[in-house]
Amino acid sequence: MREQYRSEAFTEDGLAADPMRQFAHWFRQVAAGGMLHEPNAMVVSTATPEGRPSSRTVLLKMYDERGFVFFTNYDSRKGRELTANPYVSLLFPWHPLARQVIVTGTATRVAREETVAYFRTRPHGSQLGAWASDQSAVIGSREELIRRYEDLAARYPEGEKVPAPPHWGGFRVVPDSIEFWQGHENRLHDRLRYVRTAQDGGGEGAWRVERLCP
Repeated sequence: MREQYRSEAFTEDGLAADPMRQFAHWFRQVAAGGMLHEPNAMVVSTATPEGRPSSRTVLLKMYDERGFVFFTNYDSRKGRELTANPYVSLLFPWHPLARQVIVTGTATRVAREETVAYFRTRPHGSQLGAWASDQSAVIGSREELIRRYEDLAARYPEGEKVPAPPHWGGFRVVPDSIEFWQGHENRLHDRLRYVRTAQDGGGEGAWRVERLCP
């Protein structure tokens, strides 16, 4: 099971000045191409303070110059691990385009106002699901989960305002490094990595670019 990637060269000359602008450029290309069902799907890897890792797929909900934001139950496994150990890795596996983006950084909770504002945009059923599921906790059966959901649906029918759960919210991943990976034939891939070299009080900083061997 082997594939020869055939792509245009990805060189330093074509890079944006900072990694978030480069990410925005690639993300727009991926989203516009229609080759991926959910281009905002990313693998989030966390670890316990003892270094035991875990990974799962999560949807990126927003990004800007400050970093990457996703939402979750703070009592879930990833929520607990990020609370105890904020170091995190994100992977965007854009295989149909022979591209990957790998982010390493630190996760912090977003402001409560940001969480509530986003929660209001979720479909009604997804709002109820955030209350019904004790994410990552053991449950006896699917029927029990459906029962919880139906009880909530009776309490908050369609059109009724559902409060944002206090145990649910966003994490913003502030990157220390972002690697852009472009596959090529003969496994001579381009790997260009932005590394933060300095940071001021506002989270801004300078970046240097490194080319990595494939």
